[in-house]
Parts: sequence; structure tokens; C-alpha cells
Amino acid sequence: VFAGVRQAQWLTKTKLVEGLPPAVQGIVDNPALGLQELEERAKHMVSHARLWDTAEAAPKREKYCPVLFENLIHVCRLMSGKYPSLSKRMLARNCRIAATWERESILLQVRGLSGILMNSMTPIPPVASKEEILATKEHVLETFYPIAPTIDLQEVNVYKELNDTGQRFRDGYPYSHPHTLFFLESANARTDRFRPEQLRAKMLMFAFGNALAKARVLHGNDPKVLEQPVVVQSIGTDGQLFQFMVFQLNTTDLVSNDGIKNLVWIDSDQNLYERAQCVPEVKKGVVMKPAGISGFQPDTFKKFLALYLHGTV
Repeated sequence: VFAGVRQAQWLTKTKLVEGLPPAVQGIVDNPALGLQELEERAKHMVSHARLWDTAEAAPKREKYCPVLFENLIHVCRLMSGKYPSLSKRMLARNCRIAATWERESILLQVRGLSGILMNSMTPIPPVASKEEILATKEHVLETFYPIAPTIDLQEVNVYKELNDTGQRFRDGYPYSHPHTLFFLESANARTDRFRPEQLRAKMLMFAFGNALAKARVLHGNDPKVLEQPVVVQSIGTDGQLFQFMVFQLNTTDLVSNDGIKNLVWIDSDQNLYERAQCVPEVKKGVVMKPAGISGFQPDTFKKFLALYLHGTV
């Protein structure tokens, strides 16, 4: 997506709000939840992923990024003693998604592997009020004139308008609600990884795709403003820098630029720590930089945990 999030906003008819929605920020800021009790453990898990789970002087990202993710999920699961409904979650890997929609006179489709998907037995409640949703009518979507908003999208012949959620949202599947998508940008070579802005655009497109597919299972294929909006979250990381996103699908009426828009909240470029020094840096017998994790940011961990807890606490 050439213009990143701005282009993804046009394609998905979405208004952007900077930062986390109050429902999530409230979890981060609530001392009664005891998130701070897990900070030391989270720091310990960063050290494990970056320093101990390897014999190399400089472990590769493709190794430590997935390990860090598993470690953070493990810490999040520790909250299920306090909140038993957290155990009613399912992590699905290599999930495929296909969702098709029309925008102005263009048929669009998002399809492919949508990272790791955490499903839940219950949906995340809407994060924007009815008033906030109505207010999106006034929002004017940015256009890219004279550039087409579909520039650099892959053009294919669509013989079948796919709307496929795999097995995940079928009748009878207990974990039928998409909760949070996780994208691990773990390629070692920088050129093989999405830049943060590209990653945020990908996160938005796939959160939208999952929400749209779920909305159609619930409400049918006719374009409409949803009585009960569908919320899907997304977290992206390269093993150090995190992107947080909460997407709310308010409408499946996507053809025109008028009317109700969808909403996305994005908290960008949050470092979990500043540096991981695997072996001490020594100059002339003096330790210049000791081994270990420096600049651990507990707030970034708390945001990760808050998105995990969202819809339960």
C-alpha cells in the first residue's frame, strides 16, 4: 500500500483516531487491575527471548521475535486466574482470510495469511458510542487525486467473489469471534520486513477484512450500517517496536464516500525496550555497556496486556 495507512483508510472507508480508545487506555491506567505486578515478569521474558534463548552473540530476529511473542502471551495468560473467561480464547496460526467489497466502482479484495489470530467466545463490545459513530458522517475521506487510490494494488481477475473466514466462524465453532490479530515482522534483513507504516496499513486491511467477514456471517451480505459494530484489534511487532490498533466496523455500506465511516485507533511506534546487549561491550578492560536489557518500557507491555484483556475486564 503506497501511502500506508492513509491509503488503507480510503480503501476501508475509515476515519483514523490517534492513540488508544478510552476503553483500552482505561485498562492501562487502572491500578486496581494489578498490571504492574506483571512488569518484572515481562522484563524477564524480554531477557529470555533476547539473551537466554540463544547461544549466539547476536541472535537473529527470526528467532527472538516469535519467542518474545510467545513469552508475552504466556504472561498475559497469567491473568486468567483473576479473570477465568480469559481461558475461553484460542490462538489460530496461519489463518487465511478473504473478504471482497466494492468501493466507488472498484471491486476490492483482501486475502492471504492474516498472521496469528486470537479468537474469543464473546465479541469485544463497541468502543465508540452511537454519537461518535454518527459524527463520522461529517468526516471527509482523503483522496489522492490525481493518483488513483488503488495505485500499486495487485490487479487480478476475480472469478468468484470470495468471503471466506476459513473454519473459524462456522456454526458450532465455540471461539467464533475474532479478537486480536498479531503480525510478527521477524525477517532478519530489513529489506524483507515491512516498514512500520506499511505494517500499520497491513494491520488495518486485515483487521477490516476479518471484521467484514464476521459481519457478513452475522448480518448477511446486504450493505448496511451495523446495529452492533464489529471490533477487531491488531498488534504488530518486529520484536522490539510495537504497533497497536483497534478497528471498529460500523458499516458494510462501502461503495460511496458518504454516510457513516468505520473507525480505527492507532498507537504507533512503541518501543518495548531500547537495547538488548547480549555480550558486554569492553574497551581496554573497561565494561562500556554491560550485558542485559536496557530501557525497558513497562507502558508498552501494559498496552499489549490491555488489548489482550479488552472485552473481558
